[in-house]
Order: sequence, then C-alpha cells, then structure tokens
Amino acid sequence: MMLAVDGALEEPLYLQIRNQIVAGIATGELEPGQALPSVRSLASDLGINLHTVNKAYAVLRDEGYVRMRGRAGAVIADPADADRADADKRAQVKMEDELFKLALAYRARGGARGAFLEAAAAQAARAYGVMGAPAEEGAANAAADAGDRLSSGRRAAAAIPASARA
Repeated sequence: MMLAVDGALEEPLYLQIRNQIVAGIATGELEPGQALPSVRSLASDLGINLHTVNKAYAVLRDEGYVRMRGRAGAVIADPADADRADADKRAQVKMEDELFKLALAYRARGGARGAFLEAAAAQAARAYGVMGAPAEEGAANAAADAGDRLSSGRRAAAAIPASARA
C-alpha cells in the first residue's frame, strides 16, 4: 500500500496519513497483525516531521485501528480484540454525531432530506465497493496518484510493505 501526503491540501498531514491507513484497513489492503513502518522511517520516506507521523499513529491507536507494541512499533489491530470493541462503540457514536452535523449543514443550505440520503447512500456504496472501480483498480490508481504526487515537489509517498507481519 502506498501512503501519500500533499502539503498543499487544507487537510493536516497527520489526518491524510490516518485517513489513508483507515481506508487501507477498510479495503483489506492492510490486515490485522500487519506492521506499519516505524515513525522515523515513514517520516523520512514522506519527508515530514516524525512528530506528524507519531500524531497520526496516536490517533489511530486512540480510535482502535492500531496497537502500539513499544519498540516493536505499530500493528493493525484485530477487530475481534476486546479493546477494539470499545473503540468501535465510541467510533459509532462519533460517526453518528458527524452524520447528524452533516445533515444539519445540508439542511441549512436548503438541501432536501431525500437528496441528502441519496448522497449518503452513494458515498456508502463507494466505501463498500458497490459502485466504481474494483479494489484492485483502486489500489493501482492510488499508486499511480502517489507517483504523480512525487513529481510535484510538495507531495510525497511511502510504501507499507504487504509482507510486514508482527
């Protein structure tokens, strides 16, 4: 899996890393027990401050996506772990709160309930791979996008080895 960051985006770098790792977990590119690169290694590969990567890993840990193993590093958490179940419950509440805020904002701009539900359903279908490119094509496109980002100077990419298991 390729991780890419773009300093020109409004989204903070640590959230770009976090969101890509969550997407990798959701699509199966990252599996439970798979080791993530060390903070120093990923920071070096991406050309960013190691505290930025550390913050991304800390957020992922707090959300239950990653387990920290001291000097052994970070690994993708197993959804069956008891700690992960508690984090999943908290994440569910947070997601519902965020959906509510999005619905309110959409309504405040004059949007209709049905149109919001259609947009939400389309994004859910996109996330679950019901519509659009198959997962393999999506991974290939992400790698190509990462390569494009490297050529711009403000963007960088790094790989998470598929064979890295804890």
